[in-house]
Amino acid sequence: MPEPVSKQALPELDERAQLLLKTLVEQYIREGQPIGSRTLANESAKKMSPATIRNVMADLEEIGLVHSPHTSAGRIPTVQGYRLFVDNLVSYHTPAQSEIEILQQKLLSLHESEPVLESVSSLLSDITTMAGVVMLPRHEQPTLRQVEFLPLSGNRVLVILVMNEREVQNRIIHTSRAYSASELQQAANYLSQSFVGKDIKQARESLVNEMQEAQEGMNQLMLMAIEMANKAFVSEDGNSDFLMTGQTNLMSYAEMADVGKLRHLFEAFNHKRDILHLLDQSMEAEGVQIFIGEESGYEALDNCSVVTSPYEVNNQIVGVLGVIGPTRMAYDRVIPLVDITAKLLGAALNQGK
Repeated sequence: MPEPVSKQALPELDERAQLLLKTLVEQYIREGQPIGSRTLANESAKKMSPATIRNVMADLEEIGLVHSPHTSAGRIPTVQGYRLFVDNLVSYHTPAQSEIEILQQKLLSLHESEPVLESVSSLLSDITTMAGVVMLPRHEQPTLRQVEFLPLSGNRVLVILVMNEREVQNRIIHTSRAYSASELQQAANYLSQSFVGKDIKQARESLVNEMQEAQEGMNQLMLMAIEMANKAFVSEDGNSDFLMTGQTNLMSYAEMADVGKLRHLFEAFNHKRDILHLLDQSMEAEGVQIFIGEESGYEALDNCSVVTSPYEVNNQIVGVLGVIGPTRMAYDRVIPLVDITAKLLGAALNQGK
């Protein structure tokens, strides 16, 4: 089981404090209720006096690893407490052989890429009762060599894209208004000067960022070029960048049942950009990645943890998969499940080539 990458420096704890923090986190994950000193005394593998437990818990609270909800004298882990637990204290549980066999049978019986990925997303969701997510394989992006726009009747434009060395794509896009041949030539010249030699995805992202950052100051030519590129520089098949299933599973967790928080989270799922950025980060790292609460950097995911692992085809990382669930997830079970599922998916995709 590969070690997850730590997100920040955390305080070192003596053996007694580690034991009590581990006990508290495990008990809270199981029960979902603040854990009091009496429970810790009963559950801890090492007998300690109530006074000792209270003192240690006060120290853990002071350094930010646990906190007391205002409604209870018991304590729950903070994001920093979960992080220390995941990095140093968790005891991983190998997935049951029956779970591994189910995954193997489902994956190895399918041969086309997308059904395999849909199956993995659903299986992760079913096995973990959380949201399963799988990034579609990132193959080498086509490089833009030439772009032309030709006016058609109505608000339609014929796009001619020359990519890589000889590949030519023709497609028709619908624009917000009719453009003249002269306007379209200007837009094509601008895009060619700015983006020839870059991949299509980079070109589109650059234009979208420019639009968001400085829309008021843009001249008409750039606005027109952005509209053209935003519609022309997309995949012809319309595929999204990742598949997700089981979002509604998150409604079953009490700490995530707040309607406002769920609406915010589901909006993030629908927009996808923040999730995709996390997956992109995971692609660039090695092994299992874990984003706990606000570590993701996205407010909508403050009450969630995201566990991801890359999958490979021909010994090259082409995507990542994972689960999104509450911070109170069973990391000891979920992390190995995500890791082994990524390996099985890679094997299935290699077999299907």
